[in-house]
Amino acid sequence: MIHPQAIIDPKARLGKDVEVGPFSIIGADVEIGDGSWIGPHVVINGPTRIGAGNRIFQFASIGEAPQDLKYAGEPTRLEVGDRNVIREYCTFSRGTVPGGGVTRVGSHNLFMAYVHVAHDCEVGSHTVFANLTTLAGHVSVGDHAILGGFTAVHQFCHVGAHVITGVATVTFKDIPPYLMVYGNTAKPYGLNLRGLKRRGFSDEGIAALRQAYRFVYRSGLRLQEALSQIAELRRQFPEVARFAEFIERSERGIIR
Repeated sequence: MIHPQAIIDPKARLGKDVEVGPFSIIGADVEIGDGSWIGPHVVINGPTRIGAGNRIFQFASIGEAPQDLKYAGEPTRLEVGDRNVIREYCTFSRGTVPGGGVTRVGSHNLFMAYVHVAHDCEVGSHTVFANLTTLAGHVSVGDHAILGGFTAVHQFCHVGAHVITGVATVTFKDIPPYLMVYGNTAKPYGLNLRGLKRRGFSDEGIAALRQAYRFVYRSGLRLQEALSQIAELRRQFPEVARFAEFIERSERGIIR
């Protein structure tokens, strides 16, 4: 299962049935879970933990030192969950001490070619990152988000769950959950209705989210005034509560 032309550091820990292709390099302090497939010409450095059933394609660079001038060689980490697909030329960096020391990626994600996940990012599960999507440092992306090709997210921004972005979207602010956004800079174009229906959101919950969206984005009210108008909806519907709580937690401000 390990090609004779692969280079595996003696301190690396590989689970059962892990396959490593030719010319790949697995460094010390790397742990790879059972049943993972590492293609040819992949470089994985540590400290990095990769879960079970992952597929990493050729020329990916996983767990390399962060691209941050403040980084001084500290033993920061990358943690990747289970059953992700990481395609050609993807780059995932380890964390930095000021950012908490760890970059985290969840499970069941698809990262298409040339995706970059920078230091101290937090990526959820069941996401899709299309080709050349780029996350700057300290970015978080929620579960079930779909980021279109060439999407770029500025450092310290947060992208909520169930968001979908159009091709070449650029954001310098937070994107609340459930939105469909597009543009440079990103503008909201309604709710990600198709995604919400596919994921089993009820008709009542979607109707409540549409009301909340209209107050925040179409009423002309100031943000705090809009949030006060959806107070009763957030008590009745957890979807609206998550939408409002995301907005209230935002430090960079939300796209509007």
